[in-house]
Amino acid sequence: MILSELRHELNNTAKRLADIRGSLDLPEKEKRVEELDREMTDPNFWNDQNRAQKVIDESNRLKGLIDGIKELEEGCEELSVMAELIAEEEDESLLPEAEETAKELRKKLDDFELTLLLSEPYDKNNAILELHPGAGGTESQDWAQILLRMYTRWAERRGFKVETLDYLPGEEAGVKSVTLLIKGHNAYGYLKTEKGVHRLVRISPFDASGRRHTSFVSANVLPEIEDDVEVDIRTEDLKIDTYRSSGAGGQHVNTTDSAVRITHLPTNVVVTCQSERSQIKNRERAMKILKARLLEKQLEEKQKELAEIKGEQAEIGWGSQIRSYVFHPYSLVKDHRTQVEVGNVQAVVDGEIDSFIEAYLRKTIDVS
Repeated sequence: MILSELRHELNNTAKRLADIRGSLDLPEKEKRVEELDREMTDPNFWNDQNRAQKVIDESNRLKGLIDGIKELEEGCEELSVMAELIAEEEDESLLPEAEETAKELRKKLDDFELTLLLSEPYDKNNAILELHPGAGGTESQDWAQILLRMYTRWAERRGFKVETLDYLPGEEAGVKSVTLLIKGHNAYGYLKTEKGVHRLVRISPFDASGRRHTSFVSANVLPEIEDDVEVDIRTEDLKIDTYRSSGAGGQHVNTTDSAVRITHLPTNVVVTCQSERSQIKNRERAMKILKARLLEKQLEEKQKELAEIKGEQAEIGWGSQIRSYVFHPYSLVKDHRTQVEVGNVQAVVDGEIDSFIEAYLRKTIDVS
């Protein structure tokens, strides 16, 4: 990078920051933070814990936006000082350091812009992630286990907490089905991009002949729904069964019928939960998943109605193949929605999926 390129990068960054600041209306947000801070000092603040938590969450979100833009502006100012110093001293030995600073600033700005794209009603919520292997027995179940590890590692890198709500192991290897609760700000906003069928092509470690196999796993992603969201669930519409948990061993094995299966009879939606030792807690968690599933169905029906009114052929649902992971005869992960490709398959299954998430979010925002 030469000095003129550095200045061009600096101008672009400054313009992007100015556009973001203008769209955020920071003075209004700072005023709102002051109001929330005053509310939190009220002696009766914790009398309503649900309300209190919402106030804290809103305050943290707004402070994150304000602090984020200020940090970016400070970085831009630092880079500007470096550029002026290089010009005044006519010392281009500082250019490599300035180039690295510019690269880091651009990455922070890209990440900040991405969080601003997550503006849908449930984007900020925790995410419920379900993985279901397709036909293929052990091979597909092992692929589900690999994806489970991929998403767990991705979540941990972001500082999200991962809880297992339901886990049904395969007979030989892998998992027959698994449901995770991924807890963190914007967890659903990010993971909703992973909804769909994931295809694996590799030489199967379970095939003595060393043949190539293709396996499929479907990922469904739901927002964890807060208690104040209205979803009509009538008690008479529910069939509730209890059974003994089928964990992999150790602490997961219960000697009582603590696992819970709830069937919503009008829609035939079935949810299970066996992560807790308490049947009551498993029932509460299963009801949360059911609530999220039924809300998803309501939203999909509204989307279909809007599409029919507009005369659009909208694709709704999670049945389509979104991404292929090829280990053999070459190494490549390709997202079929955005055409983003990554040659290092191992890095992707180790949790490096942000490039796919970002590309899809930006594409859907651009389209809308």
